[in-house]
Amino acid sequence: MATSDWTDRRREAIRRTLEQRAGDTPDASRVAAATLSLWHQATTRLKPVIGTGGLDALYGRSLQLTATAFPWLAIGVEGEEITAPLASLRRRLEAIDPVAAAQASVALLVTVTDLLATLVGESLTERLLGPIWTPPAQASELEIPS
Repeated sequence: MATSDWTDRRREAIRRTLEQRAGDTPDASRVAAATLSLWHQATTRLKPVIGTGGLDALYGRSLQLTATAFPWLAIGVEGEEITAPLASLRRRLEAIDPVAAAQASVALLVTVTDLLATLVGESLTERLLGPIWTPPAQASELEIPS
């Protein structure tokens, strides 16, 4: 499967998962909570593989790249944002329109997985993070290359 196909499928799976977790009528606070919940699940799965430093670098770079499309996500130089980046992300997502918060969240999570795929490959990325984006009933339907 081509890389863009993986990205498109991943984007759709992430969007559906975020939408499901945020609820039927999400507000920005629920979108932020769902985004951070997904990030925490990802860190639990990735930390043994890439370590804390790798997670910090992956998150930081993903946020930087995503901020090109969503400038309000850009990390400033204030100490609080550097020491508590997830709290800063939560505040930024909660302060914006829910639709824009959801779009930025999907973009950020897709960027995380795309960057990870460039580092460890599509197959390992899908094995590590695929279960987060794919409900158990649909897991068997995915084509995962061996």
